Amino acid sequence: MANYYDIQDILMQDETVSTVFLHKANGAGFLDPSSEDNNVARGSVVDLPLWLAQDLVQRQILHIKLPSCFNARVRKEVQADPACVDLHSKCPFYYEMGCKLVELSVDPTLGPFLLTTLQGRYKDLLCKALTATLSGNLKFLPHLTEEETRLFEAGRDSVKAFKKWRLQGPRIEKAAILGRKRNRDATPIWS
Repeated sequence: MANYYDIQDILMQDETVSTVFLHKANGAGFLDPSSEDNNVARGSVVDLPLWLAQDLVQRQILHIKLPSCFNARVRKEVQADPACVDLHSKCPFYYEMGCKLVELSVDPTLGPFLLTTLQGRYKDLLCKALTATLSGNLKFLPHLTEEETRLFEAGRDSVKAFKKWRLQGPRIEKAAILGRKRNRDATPIWS
């Protein structure tokens, strides 16, 4: 289910995917720019936004072809070294779109692939977030997906908050009551 008020989710749902119609669609010719009449023929390949394709797949009107950002060539690149691949240029919402396609059962191997990709990139992303300074050179930032950018910013913000607490924040002080000596009676309490 889409988050109605999340702008990132709205932008992700607007990404286009290539689809193949399983049945003739009368009155849907406006979806296919190459259609000469008001109908879409069976087997027609049409690029649709993900939100529309998702609904039509659930109605079994069409099926989604795997986008090129998840094809075998890209998977080999990512498996070779996940941290060096520019996923943002392939799809800014790489993981989110992949998860939506997994829900639609486009490719059964896509889910494990996305998991290993994120695991491979997360360690490097976390190291960069924890060591990035305010004036540091962040050349790698445009190569991150939207999800990775949010993770990076959250990591960097937590480091800033920790440094502020550690260097400027109030110190833990010993309570005054702990500093006083108690007068103890020589008689035990249990007698």
